[in-house]
Amino acid sequence: MPDVKRENNQDIGLRKEGKYKKVIIDRDACIGAGSCVAVGPGSFQLDAENKAYLVDPEKYDDDMLLLAAQSCPVNAISVFDEEGNQVWPPKQP
Repeated sequence: MPDVKRENNQDIGLRKEGKYKKVIIDRDACIGAGSCVAVGPGSFQLDAENKAYLVDPEKYDDDMLLLAAQSCPVNAISVFDEEGNQVWPPKQP
């Protein structure tokens, strides 16, 4: 069973495999472009409100997961490594 929960209108997915251990979708920021679904349809879906949500963050390898996050035009998907560092989107200095 995928480890996904919703808190404060964010979907939070935890991964056991790979170097990226946490994925967060900010549903308030999501504009429903659907690019994450096009890149990773088994991991991401759009709901009735046309907002992205996590189905299974383990579905794809690290590269595909990161590519799906990077495809979001508003950076509503954040990816974190095993040490809790934000990998995507890049932190602004």
